Amino acid sequence: MIDPTSQYRFCTQHRCGKWYPSLTSAQQQAAAIGAGLLELRTGMFQPYRGTRLETR
Repeated sequence: MIDPTSQYRFCTQHRCGKWYPSLTSAQQQAAAIGAGLLELRTGMFQPYRGTRLETR
């Protein structure tokens, strides 16, 4: 079960995204900063090598 108070962000070696309240929005923004590929048709997110997901 997902904790409603959790926040998510993706970080690369050189850049970190902002904290987002949902994993979906964090994935969308990670794709925007070049930390992964978001397939719009299926909604699948593939992080690039070296990208890590942080939660708090």
